[in-house]
Amino acid sequence: MTASRLAAFLIAAAWLGWSAAPAHAYTVYVSNEKGNSLTVIDSETLQVLTTIPVGQRPRGIMLSKDDKTVLICASDSNTVQVLDVGTRQIVAELPSGPDPELLNIHPSGSPIYVANEDDNLLTVIDLNTKEVLAEVEVGVEPEGVGVSPDGKTVVVTSETTNMAHFIDTETYEITDNVLVGTRPRSPSSLQTASNYGARKVAGTVSVDRRQTRKIIKVIDFESRGCSRSISSPSACAPRTGRKAFVALGPANRVAVIDAKTFEVEDYLLVGKRVWQLAFTPDQKFLFATNGNSNDVSVIDVDRQKVTKSIPTGTAPWGVTVSRQ
Repeated sequence: MTASRLAAFLIAAAWLGWSAAPAHAYTVYVSNEKGNSLTVIDSETLQVLTTIPVGQRPRGIMLSKDDKTVLICASDSNTVQVLDVGTRQIVAELPSGPDPELLNIHPSGSPIYVANEDDNLLTVIDLNTKEVLAEVEVGVEPEGVGVSPDGKTVVVTSETTNMAHFIDTETYEITDNVLVGTRPRSPSSLQTASNYGARKVAGTVSVDRRQTRKIIKVIDFESRGCSRSISSPSACAPRTGRKAFVALGPANRVAVIDAKTFEVEDYLLVGKRVWQLAFTPDQKFLFATNGNSNDVSVIDVDRQKVTKSIPTGTAPWGVTVSRQ
């Protein structure tokens, strides 16, 4: 074999080997609020792997920082359940306080911060000892929970009080209360200087500067045929430094936002009553739960296109994605 043929053979072999390599498969977990279950989906095949029974009315779910457990807000069971990713079994229940709705985790992996909607509290739980470290009184109907990248601040949104509460993670004292739009929901942070906050009834998303906590932009969705009367933003999923995606509830769409100009670029048609959003770890795909059509929409992020709908249990609500 000549040198040129050998080189061509090696190039072809390398290309074939690369192209044959499978994409990395992640595992998607979806909480079914009325089904009292989790739907488990393979992110590569986009097939349902199994359905796991859990507590009553599961809503917010999140992976632990070590990716070994899924934390499930079982709202009507008044607990946060811990699901082992390897065995897919419930291995613990945490003293979450009444009606846990959403939660978040300190960057170190513990503690977790749980919004208790009915009791107007933020419950702080040590994941290692399973003990309550603090209960912080916040506004009426707390829902969303965000944690700053440095772990020094927790942000809780109270739907009825129309406020974002900033809490020091060392002292558990509220350091600031910021009045926002009507019925704020989930706060989401970019790894830059900006935060996003969905405002359900106002039909808008506010953007604030993390350092000053001042709102610099209010994004509405009246343009391009998406009426404010049906836009009910419930969740924001920023793609670091590039785009942000916003679930628009009964508008049955996910909005695409330019992360620099904060302008709406596009609307992606998904299922009915889109609730929550979660990226795969490589941020190539975004999964959107559709509570009234009992399915999950799969969005190709680079193409900004919905590629598939996957049936789930009844009333899918929360979603999180594991590397395993």
